[in-house]
Amino acid sequence: MTRVAAVDCGTNSIRLLVADADPGTGELVDLDRRMTIVRLGQGVDRTGRLAPEALQRTFAACREYAAIIKEHGAERLRFVATSASRDAENRDEFVRGVLDILGVEPEVITGDQEAEFSFTGATKELAGSDHLPKPYLVVDIGGGSTEFVVGDDHVRAARSVDIGCVRMTERHLVRDGVVSDPPSEERIAAMRADIEAALDLAEQSVPLREARTLVGLAGSVTTVSAIAQELPAYDSQAIHHSRVSYDRVREITEWLLRSTHAERAAVPSMHPGRVDVIGAGALVLLSIMERIGAREVVVSEHDILDGIAWSVA
Repeated sequence: MTRVAAVDCGTNSIRLLVADADPGTGELVDLDRRMTIVRLGQGVDRTGRLAPEALQRTFAACREYAAIIKEHGAERLRFVATSASRDAENRDEFVRGVLDILGVEPEVITGDQEAEFSFTGATKELAGSDHLPKPYLVVDIGGGSTEFVVGDDHVRAARSVDIGCVRMTERHLVRDGVVSDPPSEERIAAMRADIEAALDLAEQSVPLREARTLVGLAGSVTTVSAIAQELPAYDSQAIHHSRVSYDRVREITEWLLRSTHAERAAVPSMHPGRVDVIGAGALVLLSIMERIGAREVVVSEHDILDGIAWSVA
């Protein structure tokens, strides 16, 4: 066993996994897994820069994670940064802050690398599941981008496109700094057109329709599963490897897009940081399912974070 730590810093959240990994058996035993909403990508699509307050929120989470990593005595640490820090003009400021706090330089990975990690994390456990036919299409719906990966035991094709839940919300549902509550049909239609154009782009290099099992990752997908199951609180164990039908995803997405902030916030499994962006994230998922004709999505709590941990192990 090797004790490893992995940090995934995305557009909306920063997450930590400390685990014991056994490459020989393929077993990854969680010691600590947590997520903090920091909204690092706040305004990046509009300004091209990381906001000072977003950096401060992220650095505060890093300090908390540094203490946890030290407490568990992790032997190796890898910090991966994704969409928001790829796009920002002032990403050097972000890199210096993380290096000072955690002692490692964040790797600002490409969309293709992000997709590789996501596929490994999501499918390593599924390899022996005869009831889930291959190839898999793994979709990781993040804050700034969505990764598409098709593969069997290994990645065959991957593509990252800019249709994350935060980016879509800020681009289409925010006016004068306020999220539409609920948005007009025109705004939803414009967002849907943007998503469809991105799916066209993804399909140029990834054979989306060849997939026989759709695997969905990240907070938008897991929250849809929690709502579908009517969970009294967010429950990772109940969500992991749950299946949500197309009809249920459509019903939930339609409700999210016509609900008010207060109604969404009242959902017991809803993280406060997702209340304003979950509608856009659910619409991305629904659009993908419609594009490939998926009857259901298999939801995974294991994703890019687990893939990063395996890369260290």
